[in-house]
Amino acid sequence: MSEEIQKRIIELFMKNVYGKIPDTTGSNERHDGKEGHWLEKKMGVEPNASNTADLFGYEMKNDTMMKTTFGDWSPNYWIFRDSQYDMTRDDFLRIFGKPNKHKGGRLSWSGEPVPKINGINSFGVKTVIDESNNISFVYSYQDDTREEKAEKVPEKLRQSEIIIAKWNAEGKNSLREKLERKFNQSGWFKCKIGQRGYEEIVFGGPMNFETFMKHVKTGEIFFDSGMYEGNSRNYCQWRAQNSFWDSLIISRHP
Repeated sequence: MSEEIQKRIIELFMKNVYGKIPDTTGSNERHDGKEGHWLEKKMGVEPNASNTADLFGYEMKNDTMMKTTFGDWSPNYWIFRDSQYDMTRDDFLRIFGKPNKHKGGRLSWSGEPVPKINGINSFGVKTVIDESNNISFVYSYQDDTREEKAEKVPEKLRQSEIIIAKWNAEGKNSLREKLERKFNQSGWFKCKIGQRGYEEIVFGGPMNFETFMKHVKTGEIFFDSGMYEGNSRNYCQWRAQNSFWDSLIISRHP
């Protein structure tokens, strides 16, 4: 059955996408996902916000620069939604974010303020993965090396081991549920583009949560936040470099 489904997907690709360059005329040129929306339409993927595989049990990925996204998966816990801290999202950005000099000083929680897998960053935040594979971002005031931390961090946060964001491994809306609904059905495929248009479709096998977490722990899969003030969307992307995705390919066509 899987071979038959792959054949149908390959036929769609060859008929509607192969050799073509995305026509984004009429699209918002500032929208990063316009080529992806063109591809979805050509491949017959209905636009939706559900966390399920895109086409016949396969998750579809577009060819992008450097990194490819698993999903936009927000934490189950945010400190700014915890009533004991009496904190708004804007407060969170003022305390833990960084001004973007290219955007008029607009505060964002992306890049440097967001921790990687190894060690504590200059904002005093580290990644902690417990024995159950829950992922937490933990803040410690004493490890915050910012010169202006006393001005930014309120008294109630001037302690160690405060969780500011957490992804549950299990349960409703957990990381396992989100990952396996998309990637542990039939697998995934990516449409790869060259200078003359789309030239190849590649397939990878299913991925379960345990495999995903193995690569989170090595840093191959990482959290890539794009949160900024003035936009209510949190942009909580889990991504990997394209070289990692290429290492998972099990078949290529044509």
